[in-house]
Amino acid sequence: MRVPVPEVLLPAGELGRVHFVGIGGAGLSAIARIMLQRGIAVSGSDGSDSPTLRSLREAGARVHLGHDADHLGDADTLVVSTAVRETNPEVVAATERGLRILPRSAALAAVMAGKRTVAVAGTHGKTTTTSLLTVALQAAGADPTYAVGGDLAQTGHNASDGTGDLFVAEADESDGAFLVYSPHAAIVTNVEADHLDNWGTEAAYQAAFEDFLERIDPDGFLVCCVDDPGAAALATEARRRGLEVVGVGESVTADLQAVDLTFEGSTSACTVVTAGAAGRAELGELRLQIPGRHYVLDALAALAVGLRLGYPFADLAAGLGSFTGTRRRMELKGEVGGVRVYDSYAHHPQEIAGDLQAARSVAGEGRVVVAFQPHLVSRTRVFGRGMGEALGAADEVVVLDVYLAREDPDPTVTGRLVAEAVPLPAERVAFVPDFDAVPGELVSRARPGDLVLTLGAGDVTRLGPVVLEQLARTVDG
Repeated sequence: MRVPVPEVLLPAGELGRVHFVGIGGAGLSAIARIMLQRGIAVSGSDGSDSPTLRSLREAGARVHLGHDADHLGDADTLVVSTAVRETNPEVVAATERGLRILPRSAALAAVMAGKRTVAVAGTHGKTTTTSLLTVALQAAGADPTYAVGGDLAQTGHNASDGTGDLFVAEADESDGAFLVYSPHAAIVTNVEADHLDNWGTEAAYQAAFEDFLERIDPDGFLVCCVDDPGAAALATEARRRGLEVVGVGESVTADLQAVDLTFEGSTSACTVVTAGAAGRAELGELRLQIPGRHYVLDALAALAVGLRLGYPFADLAAGLGSFTGTRRRMELKGEVGGVRVYDSYAHHPQEIAGDLQAARSVAGEGRVVVAFQPHLVSRTRVFGRGMGEALGAADEVVVLDVYLAREDPDPTVTGRLVAEAVPLPAERVAFVPDFDAVPGELVSRARPGDLVLTLGAGDVTRLGPVVLEQLARTVDG
């Protein structure tokens, strides 16, 4: 459901008791965790139990399974995400009682109040870049508050209330949330059409990023990856408006450039060069424990922010080098019988291409076997063919049916649309709409030395452990 953002945004301490509908989601759970650490009374509900809910309970939240009007208790404020329906009984009860109802964006803005925010935006790479920036700043001696769309491997959490004045936040454009924040600085990783169910046209989507420029503090700055045409165009527009811009990338036009990129197994490395008034200078080596060119560019953007904020290169680079990943971003789930199983969140053609490039590096001499679950009917309708074409970089492809999330099914838009666009021989591609049959299909295709990768923003993440179990039975048998 779409909830209007109030004209006056109250700081979190003035919201009273706060109840979250869908508290287990990545966005709401992060906000709830920060509020709990600040001593704010938090309750919430979700459809099923999860490690996230258990962790929030341990932190002091009153969490219910299922949705019921009684779960509101004595709440003063209700927070909902766009995935929640207007007919949700807790939403209906809150409306009848006249409670303050906030969208996720307004609730995040409430916990940002009083902090110097760095907002990380872009079509792809937001979660990883936000995580990298958080870890880099921590290594440099800062203690930022952070809110990320995934759990950091180092902390096991997607948020924490730091003691410093910085707030590092993932700024989501899917529903226009990033237009609610007023950051001191921002990163835009890339601008490529997505979420057209909300924006309607590619032009409207791009215009939203131009509107985002107006939200940035005029005395602050913007970091853009100028390798991406959309972000490069945004950087040009930002400079035209008088905003300080730091361009990053492999391009020779970048202010902070990555050169001599190398990829070996699950690691990546580059040399960082800066262009200034005195000419070009080498800052040093950046070595990462995560694979793939797109992750190098994400790290470079995080590095640029840290340097602009005044932190030393050596400390920031050490922090970036210690980063071991974010849950659901090329996350190793396990290995059985010489077959490694990874899981990643990629759901857009460009993201699929990036993760497959990384998977190819990790696989070495082995093959890449992919299970891909398209996410959203609207996205599959527009980008389904592009998804299939990107999957052609794998050796074996299994396509699941569309994960519906907040939309209703459309019999004309299924996973078959994606599978039929994969440019591989027919015997190397399968459309398997029966979710429970997918692990067996993957196991039958995988052999020792291969890398199995589950891709998608839906519940495809549940497949990894099942694949490992079935592989173990195969090996034992």
